[in-house]
Amino acid sequence: MVPFHFIHTWYQIIREQVKKKGDWFQNTSLEITLWTLTLMATLQSDIISTVEFNHSGELLATGDKGGRVVIFQQEQENKIQSHSRGEYNVYSTFQSHEPEFDYLKSLEIEEKINKIRWLPQKNAAQFLLSTNDKTIKLWKISERDKRPEGYNLKEEDGRYRDPTTVTTLRVPVFRPMDLMVEASPRRIFANAHTYHINSISINSDYETYLSADDLRINLWHLEITDRSFNIVDIKPANMEELTEVITAAEFHPNSCNTFVYSSSKGTIRLCDMRASALCDRHSKLFEEPEDPSNRSFFSEIISSISDVKFSHSGRYMMTRDYLSVKIWDLNMENRPVETYQVHEYLRSKLCSLYENDCIFDKFECCWNGSDSVVMTGSYNNFFRMFDRNTKRDITLEASRENNKPRTVLKPRKVCASGKRKKDEISVDSLDFNKKILHTAWHPKENIIAVATTNNLYIFQDKVN
Repeated sequence: MVPFHFIHTWYQIIREQVKKKGDWFQNTSLEITLWTLTLMATLQSDIISTVEFNHSGELLATGDKGGRVVIFQQEQENKIQSHSRGEYNVYSTFQSHEPEFDYLKSLEIEEKINKIRWLPQKNAAQFLLSTNDKTIKLWKISERDKRPEGYNLKEEDGRYRDPTTVTTLRVPVFRPMDLMVEASPRRIFANAHTYHINSISINSDYETYLSADDLRINLWHLEITDRSFNIVDIKPANMEELTEVITAAEFHPNSCNTFVYSSSKGTIRLCDMRASALCDRHSKLFEEPEDPSNRSFFSEIISSISDVKFSHSGRYMMTRDYLSVKIWDLNMENRPVETYQVHEYLRSKLCSLYENDCIFDKFECCWNGSDSVVMTGSYNNFFRMFDRNTKRDITLEASRENNKPRTVLKPRKVCASGKRKKDEISVDSLDFNKKILHTAWHPKENIIAVATTNNLYIFQDKVN
């Protein structure tokens, strides 16, 4: 274990190299480089609430419940060296949101970062959107490695000089300085959501984006902050008639007029903004008929969709409910083309999961760069990967116990019933306080990031 120096008071960075041998990716040996970024404090505000790679994968942003955004940068000089290609170090840290109070409604507004979305890079600076429950902000992340010197009316320490004392004219020059990364808010989009924002998604035209709360979806222009257009409104005239809420929404990666949103009833609606200004009528409705044999008191709760993601190609979309991941073909609405059970062994534990509120946990999911593998989280710090081509799946554990160099990271298995084998873990032994809700996959390489409460793990997979 080779420790880095302290970059920030609430991050301790530990670098570890882990070697894993498994049958994933056609039984090839995989070398994983693991960086465990451990928060020093276990305060509630330090819990990671979102993880997102930028479009190149060079930067990785995390947001936490304390309203902070931490950006990690992939080491440039190590990109040539395959064994250290996935090394990420802290690049910038800034406070994105502060706690607020709505005096009209007597409600506290949390500073927790709900979502982060990167804009494609168009110049030397980077831009990202971050949102809490009510306010969306556009941040500019820029570098500065030179400073001006030789002002005529200002001293080097910043104090202004008396103009009458200036007898000569100097030409200011730029001098090299230590690299400084600055984060500055460029736009603030506020006062448009009555309910808590759960999703933001940037359009493929890179000029507009959508934001969704429990009952409405708004369309924004990145240059206009004082108004937005309401494109979906499912709020009934009588709130007692409310039967479902919006849980997630995303723009199509290629068609700027198309977006989808999921609901707590397990349905996904695809809308076309060319049809009407208010998309109260969907173009397609994706819904799988419920198996009557699995019907129970908890059926509606576990069918609620917590995340929806388009594939990079735009042909498919992936949804995550409580027990499974489903892949949908946009051309077939009546059922998913693929269904992967994440932790089916928990079906017998739904009653206890309901009592401790774990049944309401919202797990995210993600695609790899080629859309051939999907990943999502589970309990006990397990995360699951499903290979769509070979139909193989693997369960891995993000744990600080595997922090020795070249440690073999073994696949984990859960024993649901019967006699437990040596390497299996009993379903009764799972720790439901340890959960992986947020995951992200590098858009071009086999580098993944998973967040476990206040720990961030970055794995690099290298096929030997």
